[in-house]
Amino acid sequence: MIQHNMNLDSVPFEMIKSGTKTIELRLYDEKRRKINTGDTIVFTKNDGTFETVTAKVIALYVFDSFETLYKKLPLEKCGYTSDNVSSARAEDMEHYYTRSQQKKCGVVGIELVVI
Repeated sequence: MIQHNMNLDSVPFEMIKSGTKTIELRLYDEKRRKINTGDTIVFTKNDGTFETVTAKVIALYVFDSFETLYKKLPLEKCGYTSDNVSSARAEDMEHYYTRSQQKKCGVVGIELVVI
C-alpha cells in the first residue's frame, strides 16, 4: 500500500470528506499511473488551512477522455448533485485539463472510501 498526496479546492474536498463524492476525476498522467487499488490518498484542502482527509482507493476507472468517462460513470458519485447533474458536461473538466492532455494521457476516475 502506497500513500499519495493530492490537492483539492474547498467544495470537492468537503464532498469527499462527507462521503457525497466518492469518485475523484483526474488526468491519467505519470503521477496517477502509480496509484493502485488499496493505496491511500491524502487530500489537502486548497484554502490555506492545510486541512486533510485520507481515503482508500477501492477502484480505478481508466478512459481515453472525460467524454467517455461521463458516459460510463455515475456522475452523482463524481461531484455532481441531483440539482446540477442534468447540466453536467465533459467539457467541465477542460477547466483543469485540455483535450490535448486527455488525448496524450487518458483520464481516470478514482473511487474512494474515506478512512
